[in-house]
Amino acid sequence: MTEHIVVRGARENNLRDISLAIPKRKLTVFVGVSGSGKSSLVFDTVAAEAQRQLNETFTPFVRTFLPKLGQPDADLIDNVSTAVIVDQKRLGGNSRSTVGTVTDINPLLRLMFSRAGKPYAGHANAFSFNDPTGMCPDCHGIGRKVEVDEAAFFDRSKSLNDGALLHPSYAVGGWYWKTYAESGLFDNDRRLADYSPEEWQTLLYGADAKVRLRTPSGVSVSSAFEGVITKFTRLAINREDGGDSSAKRENLEKFTVTRTCLSCEGRRLNENALSSRIGGRTIADLTALDLVALDERLQKTDAPPPLIESARGRLGQLISMGLGYLTLDRETSSLSGGESQRIKMVRHLGSSLTDVMYVLDEPSIGLHPRDVRRLTDLLLALRDKGNTVLVVEHDPDVIRIADHVVEIGPGAGADGGEIVFEGSVDALRRSGSLTGKHLDRKPTLRTRPRKPSGHLRIANADAHNLKSITVDLPLGVLAVVSGVAGAGKSSLIRDVLVPRHPGLVFVDQSAVTTSIRSTPATYTGVMDPVRRLFARTNKVSPGLFSFNSAGACDTCQGLGVTYTDLAFMDGVRSVCETCGGRRYTDEVLAYTVNGLSISDVLDLTAAQAVDALEGKDIRRRLRAVVDVGLGYLTLGQPLSTLSGGECQRIKLATQLHRDGTVFVLDEPTTGLHMSDCGHLLALLDQIVDGGGSVIVIEHNLDVIAYADWVLDLGPDGGDQGGAVVYSGPPAGLVEQVGSHTGAHLRRHLS
Repeated sequence: MTEHIVVRGARENNLRDISLAIPKRKLTVFVGVSGSGKSSLVFDTVAAEAQRQLNETFTPFVRTFLPKLGQPDADLIDNVSTAVIVDQKRLGGNSRSTVGTVTDINPLLRLMFSRAGKPYAGHANAFSFNDPTGMCPDCHGIGRKVEVDEAAFFDRSKSLNDGALLHPSYAVGGWYWKTYAESGLFDNDRRLADYSPEEWQTLLYGADAKVRLRTPSGVSVSSAFEGVITKFTRLAINREDGGDSSAKRENLEKFTVTRTCLSCEGRRLNENALSSRIGGRTIADLTALDLVALDERLQKTDAPPPLIESARGRLGQLISMGLGYLTLDRETSSLSGGESQRIKMVRHLGSSLTDVMYVLDEPSIGLHPRDVRRLTDLLLALRDKGNTVLVVEHDPDVIRIADHVVEIGPGAGADGGEIVFEGSVDALRRSGSLTGKHLDRKPTLRTRPRKPSGHLRIANADAHNLKSITVDLPLGVLAVVSGVAGAGKSSLIRDVLVPRHPGLVFVDQSAVTTSIRSTPATYTGVMDPVRRLFARTNKVSPGLFSFNSAGACDTCQGLGVTYTDLAFMDGVRSVCETCGGRRYTDEVLAYTVNGLSISDVLDLTAAQAVDALEGKDIRRRLRAVVDVGLGYLTLGQPLSTLSGGECQRIKLATQLHRDGTVFVLDEPTTGLHMSDCGHLLALLDQIVDGGGSVIVIEHNLDVIAYADWVLDLGPDGGDQGGAVVYSGPPAGLVEQVGSHTGAHLRRHLS
């Protein structure tokens, strides 16, 4: 069995004591409905054990700096190789992290300019916006400046005593407020509008003076006087840790404005770096080109051939992954999960390592069907180098290239966790399993589209690569915006449509904000009416039924589990011995509704809870969860255990109760099994038939074929995109010349 990864008795999450042998040095695709247990097997069991065993080869001292990984719940996991995990987590990073820095192409360009740039500007670091020798001294290499918005921060019609400082941290009576009110430099009862120019400058930017302040404990201290803007800039704006909560970030945005740096015009570099050119272009000019244009430019560049070849090699890998529309100066924090994953994959393309286990999580997410072929070529290349490739995937084009297929199911949650099928793709087709039935199923093209009830006009849209387009998006129908990655879909919808029409309900792919205490019950708002129901029935306070406050078990603080930190050893997560995992005190658990305690309710699935709980508000919210295909989730399941597709659909569930609304969805089929696409389309039909409108950004050909109306952008990405290729019913798109979407829809239908 050394030619197989052996798993016996896997019980992680919903896995039902399953055993299997995964062939090594082959491409194995794991399929099944969302929530069936694919990720539990591949990531939480096989990959987690590979990582854990690798970490154990280090000394205890080194392990203190490594992630603490618990041992997966399985009897045996054997013959695993070193794992390279390429997941969907966004690259993130602060404003100094760009596509160029994370792919290591920027260092090659910097070295190129230090060798061939004219005039000579210095060594490679002289061209780095992250190095003091190269960065713009005004914006410190950020390319933009965040400044205090004086109109938002100050009410000049008021005095300091009346609350002229509007930021909550500078409210009357607070420590920061006392810095100014007790400084002796101002008349606290005079309106700011009546300050002299000197007083106004002192309030904003400080003075070369010492003031005495009294600390909260009553001690008098001497301190240099710092103006409001100077202090706020130092404490709130000039922070690069990116660790603030979303509330703090929103508060910061409320009192600041962001402007392009006037000194470098957003190019991040100082005058010395920008004075050096190759072929008439500065390094900032090159990083602003999309990758396809940059590759063409480098072919004609007079620079050391080894540097050119190395840079073009990495550019070619990014372009082959369908990322040719990106620019090197794009910040990584703006990349989608799919874009982040493909960039991570490119990092491993040039590796000469063999017998490595590559583990990928739905790598086709965000890819147009044209680019999926490039992805499959990459997966096969990784396998052919002698590596084991494990892929969790729903895309039929990826499934068809597999050497081995494992289907987990038959359903999701408690109805999944079993091996439904193991074998070749041909055997999968004959198996009769859910995936086998849908693998080669042909979609139905809508030939009688619904008529629009109105239109949303977008005039002269020119965000990013959009070429000043004007379109009328129909209302009262299912409309799809399609096109290859980088064609301008998100620019049109997210950056133009949504800001111009703030009444829209926009459900995007941003991560669900979660904490260790977040559950479907708390996120969807079901928990509040459930607590009120228990309180009303038992004539006690609703606070007793919150596992975050009064009724929580004292030992585990309402988590149901306890965590033991063992320093350099793996931490231990165990069921709370006091409450037995039920989260509440015995007193609270004695109260019931229809024979169910509050803990029993949290153990119900959403589908079970619809029938078990009374109350119009409760059932309306729970039905929305069931309608988006998440009826198998238990109300108390931690949100941190949900997949990406489940997270997006639970966000959609929180909005479904809004009637007659325009819903804008960003790739809602993300993470959905082929069989679930039909359920999603039925849900979208329900919204439209109920008087609403649905606008969808989508690559899924089943959704495009089913739409009433399609707006196809392109024809390609980046500078080659941003134009309207087709607008009309999907039947006309099939015949559209020059549309990549139309060509693949034609293939899909045949």
